[in-house]
Amino acid sequence: MNVVRISVLTSTAFILSTLSSFAGPCATAIDRVQAQLDARIDATAGVGPAARESSGALLHHQPTPGSIAGAEQKLGEGKSLEVAVASLSRAREADKAGNKEACDQALAEAQRAIAP
Repeated sequence: MNVVRISVLTSTAFILSTLSSFAGPCATAIDRVQAQLDARIDATAGVGPAARESSGALLHHQPTPGSIAGAEQKLGEGKSLEVAVASLSRAREADKAGNKEACDQALAEAQRAIAP
């Protein structure tokens, strides 16, 4: 998996994990799944195939999350980790709303996506 892609996912996950100061009904479980996701991202960083540099990379342009996602999809990588990040985001929203059932469902989806 592309190291840049992993960095973006890790940064996004970390930022999302620090946004909420409200401890909702499943905040502890969210933190636990976030740690599992971070460990999975670290474990897969740099393992997958690399692609050729795009012409934009040669022009010293910073990659956008969209361009990185597109490159990773062409390589067939990163989909399960993207699902896990999105699921954790939904879990945080449900947690903020106090909806434990929706939070638990989103966390279960994230854990399925993280599983090797």
